[in-house]
Amino acid sequence: MATTTTTSPFVFLKCHTSPPCHTETLFTRTSYKAIKPQSQTDDVREEQVVVVGAGIADLATALSLHRLGVLSLVLEQAESLRTGGTSLTLFKNGWMVLDAIGAANDLRTQFLEIQGMVVKSVDGRELRAFNFKQEDQSQEVRAVERRVLLETLASQLPRDSVQYSSQLQRIEASPNGDTLLELVDGSKLLARIVIECDGIRSPIAKWMGFPEPKYVGLASYPDAQYFGPRVNYIYGRRLRAGFVPVSPTKVYWFICFNSPSPGPTITDSLELKKQAKELVKNWPSELLNMVDSTPDDTVIKTPLVDRWLWPAISPASAGRVVVVGDAWHPMTPNLGQGACCALEDSVVLAKKLARAINV
Repeated sequence: MATTTTTSPFVFLKCHTSPPCHTETLFTRTSYKAIKPQSQTDDVREEQVVVVGAGIADLATALSLHRLGVLSLVLEQAESLRTGGTSLTLFKNGWMVLDAIGAANDLRTQFLEIQGMVVKSVDGRELRAFNFKQEDQSQEVRAVERRVLLETLASQLPRDSVQYSSQLQRIEASPNGDTLLELVDGSKLLARIVIECDGIRSPIAKWMGFPEPKYVGLASYPDAQYFGPRVNYIYGRRLRAGFVPVSPTKVYWFICFNSPSPGPTITDSLELKKQAKELVKNWPSELLNMVDSTPDDTVIKTPLVDRWLWPAISPASAGRVVVVGDAWHPMTPNLGQGACCALEDSVVLAKKLARAINV
């Protein structure tokens, strides 16, 4: 569970560009072009399961249900998969879920297995180092590109499982327990079960009474990156950075610092890169070189937000509406478990729903 702090960290991340994911499956591939919903301003379309959002937890939930013989419709407000962002670290619990839903092998072949972790001070002194498998022989750690993960999950769903350009405008409970969803284009869906996985700013989480969230890069080496297969952390005063190899030619990195407010929105990637280098100008040269090796137009600044759920954890469901992943229990990235726990949510929820539906 995430914790709150009195200051708000921000993260610099680098977006990456990689060849499209090509995975062969036994299922019809999903088209990544926009699938416009039919005009249904007067009619209400009935669906058994509707998943709101097409992020990691959303697609994993839909795929988990599909593997168990339950069809679902995924609503995504964007015109295509939102594949922005950089990489995320998956530990063994995340890989167990991907194995269970048949998506792991396609991903394993594309990303390096990380062997361990090293923590350093700003002057380069090694403070702590360990090997993951020495601590836990069954551990598996890989940094995975978010775009590739999303495309791999979506590609294994039946065609037209994801309906794009479908932004939720209103949600209403019907007398018989079903849920009426009205989209911005005026079309309406009557869903027996609604699953909301659309992040911490989930409109359904707000409808359920959850509190508002509060504010709390991949470098490219054309020949080969020279870092060992381990997570690297560097800690300074009110500032920390980290990097981890993703593939033989790519390294994911971030710089996280405290600030009392989100500050102005900056879209100039050159300015963001300049700020990133200024933050760590006196740190080890390998980090500065990594920033220099990052394409100028791929550095982004993301304010981290959190939702405090204690002392009593907010229930994940209201009637037949349930929230999953960050929509329910957002996590700051300190332990690298946000994506893993969202994947776990999806497979556990799918198993219970499939059992209830098929009774």
